[in-house]
Amino acid sequence: MLLIFDLDGTLIDSSQDLAISMNATREHMGMEPLDPKLIFSYVGNGAPTLVRLALGAGVSEEAVAEALGFFLKFYRAHALEHTKLYDGMREAVAALSEGAHTLAVLTNKPVRISTDIIAALGLSSAFVKVYGGDSFPLKKPDPIGINTLRAETGAANWETLMIGDSAVDVHTARNAGVSSCGVEWGFQPEGFAGDPPDFRVRSPQELVDLVSSKSFANLEAQGSSKAT
Repeated sequence: MLLIFDLDGTLIDSSQDLAISMNATREHMGMEPLDPKLIFSYVGNGAPTLVRLALGAGVSEEAVAEALGFFLKFYRAHALEHTKLYDGMREAVAALSEGAHTLAVLTNKPVRISTDIIAALGLSSAFVKVYGGDSFPLKKPDPIGINTLRAETGAANWETLMIGDSAVDVHTARNAGVSSCGVEWGFQPEGFAGDPPDFRVRSPQELVDLVSSKSFANLEAQGSSKAT
């Protein structure tokens, strides 16, 4: 199978570094800090959206552009001070890659920062591709990222799974015509109430178990029969 992972809130817990960087940006703009939980709720649609939401209404485009530039520079310098893999994720990635599955990352975070983080955490060899929010003309939930990965790996839609922690990932999977798996340890699992994924897991090990389960064996069998 082609297993496509979101990054923030799925593979990595980047919450502290994102909150620190965003509040440093607000300080730079002469604003008071925000509650980190509010900042987390803005994550998922890319840095420009995160910055715009964190600055609030009534801010000029010039101010947003200045804040975005500051945020990206600050975050790039501090992105690994507190960021870590979720407990059990390293073992899950190893088990899935050793199980003849193809793993990739599709995030709305800028690709340079994303690849740097993955490399620093020692996971570069596990993923055939890492695509970020600036890798294509459109970000998730547009299906261009999934469609590109499928084309590059030769994976059919029925053997592709998008794994993420937010409704953005569910919508991306739907738009691409593939299955989605929601992880309940991330930033925005509450979004699954209104946009339920096809599958949900509570731990990285449950993800490994799911991919090796009869549910996926049946899915692949059905897909193979449709293709013949």
